[in-house]
Amino acid sequence: MSCEEENEEGAKNQGGRVITVEVLTDYIRKHMPDAVVTVTDRTGTMDHLKVLVVSSVFRDKTLLDRHRMIYQALDAPLKDGRIHALELTAKTPAEQDAG
Repeated sequence: MSCEEENEEGAKNQGGRVITVEVLTDYIRKHMPDAVVTVTDRTGTMDHLKVLVVSSVFRDKTLLDRHRMIYQALDAPLKDGRIHALELTAKTPAEQDAG
């Protein structure tokens, strides 16, 4: 199912829908094609998520700008309720390699 189909389905049936790791990753990669995305489910419900995004598009961006970019990519599932809470980490590949 594409992001657009997921978005339409989510808008029709918000009550009980959850986002999958694959769909979340697809949303982010539409905006950041080189992104490596790691998702941790914080509560077992797949709507409170810890997300690590590693992408070269973050180079020379402030932390706030990096988070804005991720929130922009995830706008639809945030608005339709598939994602309730996010804990974000955004790094460049060099930052990720440095530990």
